[in-house]
Amino acid sequence: MGLQGLLCVCLVSLLTLQAVAAQGSPTRSPKGGKIGPGALSACIHTCPGFVLQKQMAVDAAVDGVVIRSLKVNCKVTSRFAHYVITSQVTNSADTAKEVSFNVEIPKTAFISDFTITADENAFTGDIKDKVTAWKQYRKAAISGENAGLVRASGRTMEEFSIHVMVGPRSKATFRLTYEEVLRRKLMQYDIVIKVKPKQLVQLFEIDVDIFEPQGIRKLDVEASFLPKKLAAQLIKKSFSGKKGHVLFRPTVSQQQTCPTCSTTLLNGDFKVTYDVNRDNACDLLVANNYFAHFFAPQNLTKLNKNVVFVIDISSSMEGQKVKQTKEALRKILGDMRPGDYFDLVLFGSAVQSWKGSLVQASPANLEAARNFVQQFSLAGATNLNGGLLRGIEILNKAQQSLPELSNHASILIMLTDGEPTEGVTDRTQILKNVRDAIKGRFPLYNLGFGHDVDLNFLEVMSLENNGRVQRIYEDHDATQQLQGFYEQVANPLLRDVELLYPQEAVSDLTQHRHKQYYEGSEIMVAGRIADHKLSSFKADMRAKAEGQEFMTTCLVDEEEMKKLLRERGHMLENHVERLWAYLTIQELLAKRMKLEGKEKASVSAKALQMSLAYQFVTPLTSMTVRGMADQDGLEPIIDKPLDDSLPLAFMLAASQPAPTHSSLNIEKVPDQVTGVDTDPHFLIHVPQKEDTLCFNINEEPGVVLSLVQDPDTGFSVNGQLIGNEAGSPGKHEGTYFGRLGIANPATDFQLEVTPQNITLNPGSGGPVFSWRDQAFLRQNEVLVTINRKRSLVVSVEDGGTFEVVLHRVWRGSAVHQDFLGFYVLDSHRMSARTHGLLGQFFHPFDYKVSDLHPGSDPTKTDATMVVKNRRLTVTRGLQKDYRKDPRHGAEVTCWFIHNNGDGLIDGVHTDYIVPDIF
Repeated sequence: MGLQGLLCVCLVSLLTLQAVAAQGSPTRSPKGGKIGPGALSACIHTCPGFVLQKQMAVDAAVDGVVIRSLKVNCKVTSRFAHYVITSQVTNSADTAKEVSFNVEIPKTAFISDFTITADENAFTGDIKDKVTAWKQYRKAAISGENAGLVRASGRTMEEFSIHVMVGPRSKATFRLTYEEVLRRKLMQYDIVIKVKPKQLVQLFEIDVDIFEPQGIRKLDVEASFLPKKLAAQLIKKSFSGKKGHVLFRPTVSQQQTCPTCSTTLLNGDFKVTYDVNRDNACDLLVANNYFAHFFAPQNLTKLNKNVVFVIDISSSMEGQKVKQTKEALRKILGDMRPGDYFDLVLFGSAVQSWKGSLVQASPANLEAARNFVQQFSLAGATNLNGGLLRGIEILNKAQQSLPELSNHASILIMLTDGEPTEGVTDRTQILKNVRDAIKGRFPLYNLGFGHDVDLNFLEVMSLENNGRVQRIYEDHDATQQLQGFYEQVANPLLRDVELLYPQEAVSDLTQHRHKQYYEGSEIMVAGRIADHKLSSFKADMRAKAEGQEFMTTCLVDEEEMKKLLRERGHMLENHVERLWAYLTIQELLAKRMKLEGKEKASVSAKALQMSLAYQFVTPLTSMTVRGMADQDGLEPIIDKPLDDSLPLAFMLAASQPAPTHSSLNIEKVPDQVTGVDTDPHFLIHVPQKEDTLCFNINEEPGVVLSLVQDPDTGFSVNGQLIGNEAGSPGKHEGTYFGRLGIANPATDFQLEVTPQNITLNPGSGGPVFSWRDQAFLRQNEVLVTINRKRSLVVSVEDGGTFEVVLHRVWRGSAVHQDFLGFYVLDSHRMSARTHGLLGQFFHPFDYKVSDLHPGSDPTKTDATMVVKNRRLTVTRGLQKDYRKDPRHGAEVTCWFIHNNGDGLIDGVHTDYIVPDIF
């Protein structure tokens, strides 16, 4: 039985080691690569958890391979948690064995060290700028993986995985270190260790050591896989004063499900929870010219609150999502206190509010609100901007017109499952509108339901307005997720919190101003103290409490600090400094999301410098394992997944500067553009007429069509058609673009785009990216921007700007094949000789429409169009533009030209068939 899943983290960490007998020589890795016996090599691989898999007898050996030990050591010093996971495997057989070391760590954690030791050879991690690892990135992408050995796993975890071959009669030891700061939620800090070993281990150990200068108030341990009586016998727990300790070290026999069984009893969660004493409001720690200040005052009266819930009721919320949202809202309304005031705003295509102003949470109002929630129905698109502005307006009016509510804690909570598709849809404009309306008065919390939301956009909006974002996962417990979020903000205790320090004594402060402080949470500030300024160092806390001002001052007890240093030694100094570095890097990573151009580059550079200085694997750095190369000479790379992070930048010409958002210089894109999408429907926007023409091309799968061809520069875009995999027999088989080739011969640029991968210069082995990546690619004057899981933009200096939209199969979709759409955002710099099914319409042309009359379909209007000296019968109809909403699209009214665009396009459509995409 494999030992599957160990984790020791502030949230969760899961460990797996996999020992598999080699079936002869040479052995193949899971990806098909050859790894010779006795060699130590690595392959990139995705595994389901932190698992050690290997068939074992009761004596803990299988085929000569023994997992000697699997240990998780957690050391916590003033909320800073340092984790080391160590596993040792011995191969006493005469054949090589492959083992897989997998760990799940929290998304908020930073890996800081990794070492493999085998046959007395040590292979260690080396942290460097992420961009330098582009070769490994390319290899991973070609395999269909994200860059590196770490990828997102589940809701809160990232999975680290590496495979090695252990030679005959050899042993290997894996050691992974990662760090993070424990955040207080609902009055406690949690350490959850996922214990899921599917085999017996010779030495299995979880050791948690906690040191909190304020003293530990409570320390609890739960093991879901052990009966309470047995847990009490096997788990050693103690705490006294500043120290707490938990040890779980079951023997092999104690792991067994029965005395003669080879199966393990360990299967579930091992959870350690603790909190500290709050008798002294001054929790201030100073060591080696760094300080950490923890602010969580007790015995405060709860503030009444003004809360507006802004809820997405667009059609995409249908099914379980709206059912779970309604259930959560009903329960949340039941938790409102009599002194609270509230309202509900719903937005689909239109915006509606329940009352339009705040009302008191009286029993009658709460019952009426629950009935309103029960009865509302879904409607149309997503007017996110309108819904938010209505909610903000309700809170602002209440604060201005009702003096008795001005001392309440105002909170705006918005839930959406999609992207803005109605009203104002430009994200930059929405951000500005919300900023200008709130003006820093209260926090905005955004909840993104499911995976179709633009979480980056919602996070920037929350960060700009003193709030935060949280994803709500589409799952059976979505109701509980929504309630769990609300519980964290349900009981505000203070408003306008400021933690102030002498300017001449401190520098490099982390965030020290907060709009609100909530019961059960904690505000944490860290910084540097100038040399010889400790004597003048102090902390002043100011805030608004219920009916009064809250003020207190904390001074450093130097004797107490010396005592703490004697007790904890170098670990205390090290952890306080690293806590400051961790918080600073996290805040810089968040801050850069709100910036553009030089400001963003400056903040990113500082975050990178600190990541390298403190040896953290962050979204800006990577760790390569030195000396551990595969058959191509590439070392494995330990990477932080690029979710919600700065896009990876690749400069394929040494003279080019690193691209930024400001590098794009794309003029404001008009609401309607020229493009082609779905089956394939061509949209030709004619700005001079403020109108659109449209036509279809009916051809067979495999045919390649010329979309854009500029003979002056050689620039071209060609697209290959694919069929609908689940077409109905006897019906016309829809065709869609499944492969695009974009070429600029003047700079030897080629880009191949499919629904699976994006390949730069495929003919010369250029880098390959997946749609899960977020990246900037620059080659000479061509810039490619990959927008993760959504689209890519190609911008050619002194040329055009084009967008490729990704369409993924989704539940309820009539199309059962992933495909691409292609749009022209800017073409005014293209030459007058540009041609192709789209290119021939880049420059002005004229047409006239007359004789409007009912057509063969009485619901549609036919007309006579004169264009290019031809007289055509055309029909008024609707097509869709999918740039902003790849799932539902936006309707566009157009004149439809029949018979493959005959009479509108030059020649006939078969003239545009070309041999290949390049």
